[in-house]
Amino acid sequence: MEHITYKKVALVHDFLVAYGGAERVFEIIGEMFPDAPIYTLLYDAKTMAGHFEKRVIHTSWLSRLPAILKKHYRWFLPFFPVAVESFDLRDFDLVISSSGAWSKGIVTRLNTKHIAYIHSPMRYVWDYHEQYLQEITHSSDKKKGKAHIFTRALLSYLRVWDKQAAERPDVLLTNSHFTQARIRKYYHRESVVVYPPAQQLAVSAQSFHHTIPDRKHFLVVSRLTRSKKIVAVIEAFHKLGLPLVIVGEGPERDMLERIAPSPVRFTGFVTDQALALLYQSARAVIFPSEEDFGMVAAEALSFGTPVIAYEYGGVQAIVQPRVTGELFPAQTPEVIAEGVRRFLAREGQYDGEVMKQSVAHLTKKRFQEEMRECIEQYI
Repeated sequence: MEHITYKKVALVHDFLVAYGGAERVFEIIGEMFPDAPIYTLLYDAKTMAGHFEKRVIHTSWLSRLPAILKKHYRWFLPFFPVAVESFDLRDFDLVISSSGAWSKGIVTRLNTKHIAYIHSPMRYVWDYHEQYLQEITHSSDKKKGKAHIFTRALLSYLRVWDKQAAERPDVLLTNSHFTQARIRKYYHRESVVVYPPAQQLAVSAQSFHHTIPDRKHFLVVSRLTRSKKIVAVIEAFHKLGLPLVIVGEGPERDMLERIAPSPVRFTGFVTDQALALLYQSARAVIFPSEEDFGMVAAEALSFGTPVIAYEYGGVQAIVQPRVTGELFPAQTPEVIAEGVRRFLAREGQYDGEVMKQSVAHLTKKRFQEEMRECIEQYI
């Protein structure tokens, strides 16, 4: 894919503090603009493990916080809108933002074109605000009441800001028809679907030259946050007595390790080579959270590994029951365990080549070509 040349281009991403599906997509967008500077609220070179290390990266004033505060950067949630609006982008002709929450809210001058790739409208202010309230207010009744009032006011403010921020880009791109429907509902805007390049890890794995062990474990690949429903998966596998490997980092890791039985193993962050090996050696990947696309599910299928997934969200367009995996209707240990049992009953009937072909169209080349077409059409 040849590089795209414009007078002055900048790239913006919410945070570069953990490497997940959104960061993999952003990295591939970045390849199209190798000389473009990157703007992000926070950047942690250590946790990004070499990704973006040769890029020029500008961070917000949040990066000047003491290290202990940056570790708990979510405490500064009310200030994220102010921080992202503080980026000085006046010198650029084109800005491409990659946004799961904040980056679409950048402020640009009149003649600057802004294309926003929306990974998801903010879930905790639109879809899960009541659940979010319950999760963060579990202290005494008196303190709980005060926290509820403050948090409700904050979420109301963020909904207003998020809606206004979504009006700023000239064009909205997004990762699935599911996300497109959410954008239409919450932002009252149309968007263009450009599916993420989920084949890239499998393509890279072809050069690793390693021996693939027998498929013995089940696999979770996720940020370790409460919304990802990892506790329910651990409890399900405790009931099943089956080996489970959990890949990822996050604020819930210490708690999850304390409650996990011995058949559950945590790897933390792993390299692409190690992740590819884990995908290839897994009996199935467990995908318990509601996601707008489902990069992990698509990556698993690209290795010929079945997926057992929560049936709501973008994954409905990725996993075909009884062909490329199984779907379960609720995020509880009992229902997840039942989904695994359905998989076990059919384990020998899933065709690896069929799974690979189901996501064969999700290539980096196709993604970059569609991005180029959108940019050239709208700019």
